Amino acid sequence: MHGTIVQIAERGSMAAAATALDMSRAMVTRYLAQMEQWAGTRLLHRTTRRLSLTNAGEQALAHSRQLLEVARELPRVAEDERQADPVRGLLRLACAQSLAQEVLAPAAAVFLQRHPLAAIDFRVDSRAVNLVEERVDLAIRISNQLEPGLVARRLADCASVVCASPDYLARHGTPLRPEDLAAHRCLTYSYFGRSVWEFADAQGRPVGVPVGGPLSANETQVLLAAAAQGVGITLQPVYAAAPLLAAGRLQALLPLWVPQSLGVHALYQPQRRVPPVLRALLDFLVDWFATPGHWPAAPAIPARSRRARV
Repeated sequence: MHGTIVQIAERGSMAAAATALDMSRAMVTRYLAQMEQWAGTRLLHRTTRRLSLTNAGEQALAHSRQLLEVARELPRVAEDERQADPVRGLLRLACAQSLAQEVLAPAAAVFLQRHPLAAIDFRVDSRAVNLVEERVDLAIRISNQLEPGLVARRLADCASVVCASPDYLARHGTPLRPEDLAAHRCLTYSYFGRSVWEFADAQGRPVGVPVGGPLSANETQVLLAAAAQGVGITLQPVYAAAPLLAAGRLQALLPLWVPQSLGVHALYQPQRRVPPVLRALLDFLVDWFATPGHWPAAPAIPARSRRARV
């Protein structure tokens, strides 16, 4: 619309302006009438021979030219922005609830602050989702058994801890060896170690213990909450159990045996060209997991265990 008054002023007639703008003369007249209605005054002096701008029309012409210049600059601004930060677009990220809550949500907040043109859609689910069927761009999984056909990037090792509430231990006793767990009420994870918990002794030898109990669940937070209420003993990732251990609601057990460690992997579909936003998030997560304080390291081996190795 602002181009209308510019063309009228430069071409000297409504007909010439209509030709330049590739529209009908009636449309040019309508746009001019709307501008005069907004301005609340006449913008043109009309005679049978020529058109001329009123004082208000001169001001409207100047403003219209400024607006048109801004409009011409917008594509260049957008292109400069794209070149400055190519990390843009939506990523659908699948992970378990505890991992999303304790680790990935804080990481995503920092990532999105660095890349304001990116967006993340969390798909929180304890099961291993099918990336193709559910249109997931990236899955973060804690597992040593990765499905074939996907690209896997290892982010960290996930240490685990056997723990129970002080109340449970006062009522049922404290297991001193992994074999003692067979006589306890163990709260198990539906998708991992439901019937056997695996450890390594001081010499690194594997120890597998059959376990069972009154409660099984497919979500870490459910098992931790039940353990904190004294229902039984549970084997959980250190990152998830750490707050309850620090608060004294849970107590770590079997310090001389190391539970089986799992890998934390970022999984995505193989593709000829990885989108910049996906590559940026992958690189960011590698650094995030490697930064002290963002991800707990494996528990230190007690001094007695180190001497036992000699």
